[in-house]
Amino acid sequence: MATDRCPDCSNGSAEGSGRRTFLKHAAVGAAALALSPSLLRAEEKAAEAETLVQQLYGSLKEEQKKEVCFAYDDPLRLKVDNNWHIVKKTIADFYSKDQQALIRDIFMKLHSPEYAQRVHDQVDHDSEDIGGFNACAVALFGTPGKAADSKFEFVFTGRHVTRRCDGNSVEGAAFGGPIFYGHASKSFNEKADHAGNIYWYQGLRANDVYKALSGKQQELALRSDSRPERGTETVKLAGKAGEKHGVPLSELSADQKDLVRKVLADVLAPFRKADSDEAMKYIDAAGIDQLHMAFYKNMDIGSDGVWDVWQLEGPNSLWYFRGAPHVHTWVNIREPEKA
Repeated sequence: MATDRCPDCSNGSAEGSGRRTFLKHAAVGAAALALSPSLLRAEEKAAEAETLVQQLYGSLKEEQKKEVCFAYDDPLRLKVDNNWHIVKKTIADFYSKDQQALIRDIFMKLHSPEYAQRVHDQVDHDSEDIGGFNACAVALFGTPGKAADSKFEFVFTGRHVTRRCDGNSVEGAAFGGPIFYGHASKSFNEKADHAGNIYWYQGLRANDVYKALSGKQQELALRSDSRPERGTETVKLAGKAGEKHGVPLSELSADQKDLVRKVLADVLAPFRKADSDEAMKYIDAAGIDQLHMAFYKNMDIGSDGVWDVWQLEGPNSLWYFRGAPHVHTWVNIREPEKA
């Protein structure tokens, strides 16, 4: 049965999220169609997500493009929310079986091999009452192509999911821009152990940092004013002059900073290596000493002192993990501004 629907996961659709067996071949060019099925499967397995986006775009009929394709600079491309459909047309209702398989493969390739199936199943689970994974929506911006100047972005949205594939078209933005992930495992109001939640390990890892802080550092880190969720506004970056919550990492010892870096590596683990590496590159470019880390006692499930909500923030980066009443996570990491 489906979990309780999420009042604060209101469908903020800009226009208007079951498990199925997917076909394992894609719509490809005439030359590729001459290959045997086994060679086609091997080719798809090796293909990057961006190559599959090009294949998806090439398979679209003109009437499909009118519904789901937009100019690269359309402001809709920059939106992120906790539960929304970027267009009214869902994957199940709008795309052929081969196109549905391509979309699934793109999504899987945006995640690490170790986590991809679990992340897919989380999306499927959290929208199972309306059709699962194929109840999500996709939009394409720009023109996916092989030309060096072909800017494009594939955006996948639904309940507890916003993912992007841009082929580095979006300059200076990890993941191609802000992303969102979350999970409501057993119910809308999860218990303190968050049983079955695939992302709760990130809450526990962050708490390892809190436990490693000195008493004075914990006082600086612990707050009661976690940020509200307001769609794209949630991931607005503070910049150099803006207030950052929590303890400055510049006040941590080398060992403590090393622990933070290990926690960052762990929270990045669900994503493909190229995106994780880019995120760390931008964090390192700004300097880990620019980050602040906060934990929020106003949202402590079970009052057990295991902080369900935490945040890592710098001038050019935000990782906001809101684990109450279930997991919502907002991420926005950009290249630091040039001096």
